[in-house]
Amino acid sequence: MLLLPLLLLGVILPGGDNEDVFQGPTSFHLKQISTFVNSTWAQNLGSGWLDDLQIHGWESDSGTAIFLKPWSKGNFSDEEITELVDLFRVYLIGFIREVQDRVNEFQLEYPFVIQVIEGCELHSGEAIESSLRGALGGLDVLRIQNHSCMPAPDSGNRGQKLCALLSQYQGTSDIIERLISETCPRYLLGVLDAGKAELQRQVKPEAWLSSGPPPGPGRLLLVCHVSGFYPKPVQVMWMRGKQEQLGTQQGDIMPNADWTWYLRVTLNVAAGEAAGLSCRVKHSSLGDQDIILYWGHPTSIGLILVAIIVPSLILSICLALWFWRRWSYQNIL
Repeated sequence: MLLLPLLLLGVILPGGDNEDVFQGPTSFHLKQISTFVNSTWAQNLGSGWLDDLQIHGWESDSGTAIFLKPWSKGNFSDEEITELVDLFRVYLIGFIREVQDRVNEFQLEYPFVIQVIEGCELHSGEAIESSLRGALGGLDVLRIQNHSCMPAPDSGNRGQKLCALLSQYQGTSDIIERLISETCPRYLLGVLDAGKAELQRQVKPEAWLSSGPPPGPGRLLLVCHVSGFYPKPVQVMWMRGKQEQLGTQQGDIMPNADWTWYLRVTLNVAAGEAAGLSCRVKHSSLGDQDIILYWGHPTSIGLILVAIIVPSLILSICLALWFWRRWSYQNIL
């Protein structure tokens, strides 16, 4: 069944209380994507996430877990990890068989994709929220929360039939509800504690300006690049004086290979109105010292010239010294 991953987690995850309040990611979720191409071929992809930071992967061909961080195992022993991986492998095999056996019952047509996400989220001073969601082809089918299964509004009879099927296993559903509302938070706190040094680090961003493809005659596309920052929350604005420009367009915050983030923010302006504009970057690592870059500011041009000219000048001096020494040596001989 869809809830089996959390049942397996409940068998493996150790309990324990954590007295420290962790200031960082607040949720842990398991994500499963099962692709059914035909009646004989299907594939499972799995991953584990702290907010939007992936810390677990799943190698579908070999059926093994991938731990992307040294602390991804939390406080599990090697024996517990091995047992969890074996159980999860068995679950995924059984999931494919279960779905294939019920293709006609739920009126499924190949190819189709099933997505499952389950986990928990911590709220300071509030109740812990835990849930499971199932989707077919990106459209929600059901949600399990607060001891009840709720068909998605647009799932039709399929969601209702699936909830009815789950209700036949009320005892198992009660156990799983306890696991996602009690065991999952304890696991989350354990992993957050193990990865605290990295998760609470502060990395200052680098920022630079460029121009994009002209959006039209007499127009400029101003681009503010911000990269290498951690944690993810950042505020980037195109400004004129103290006034934020309403035409600012922010792209998606994208991950870098070193687990930091990158953001691109643009502004479409008339060519004659670019002077006096600036890009302001606010980030927790900067404290009160925001980064402010002025469009067309001589300092920006000077830095570019320095980056180009200084290395060339140093190379020219080195070559001149080399030729001078060679010439002097030949004259002595």
